[in-house]
Amino acid sequence: MAKKLLFIVLAMSAFTAQANTIYKCMKDEKVIFSQTVCPQEYSQHKIEYQLGITTEIDSDKRELKDDPLKALLNKQTISKEKLLQLLDGEIYRLKQENSYFEILRASEIQKLDRKRYWQTTPKDDPSYGLELQNISERFNDLTKNNINVIRVLNQHKMKVSAETPPDEYMSN
Repeated sequence: MAKKLLFIVLAMSAFTAQANTIYKCMKDEKVIFSQTVCPQEYSQHKIEYQLGITTEIDSDKRELKDDPLKALLNKQTISKEKLLQLLDGEIYRLKQENSYFEILRASEIQKLDRKRYWQTTPKDDPSYGLELQNISERFNDLTKNNINVIRVLNQHKMKVSAETPPDEYMSN
C-alpha cells in the first residue's frame, strides 16, 4: 500500500511540476482551458502559476518553449537568471512535497490508530509500536532525502549566484 501511495505522490508531483502554465482559449463566447497551446482559430491567454503567484498574459502570438533539459542535453546554454529560477522552482517543489509527506504521515498514523481501536489492541502492543515505527522511518527517510537534495540545490544556487558574468551559464 505504501509503495502505491509513494508512486502516486511521485507521479502527481511530476504532473504538477509541469502544470505551471495553462492556456485560456477563447472563441466567440466559448472559453476552454488547456495545458497545450490553443488552436489557431482561438485567441489565447497564458496563465502561469509559479511560487504561489498566478499571472494571466494575453499571448495570441504562439511561442515555442525551450525545454531547459533539452537545451542542456544539446550542449546549449541557459541564462543565469533562468537557471536560478529553475533551482528556486525545484526547491519550492521539494518543500511542498515534504509538507505533503507530513500530511500523509499523519493520515497513516490516524489509520493505524483506528485499526488499533477497532481491534481493541492496547497502545503498548509491540505490533502497534512496530507499525508506528515503520511509518515514521519511511516518512523520515523520504523527508531526509528531500532535505539533502534541497541542501545540494541551495549550494548550487549560491555557487551560481556568486559567479559573475558571462550571463550564460553551462551546467555539467
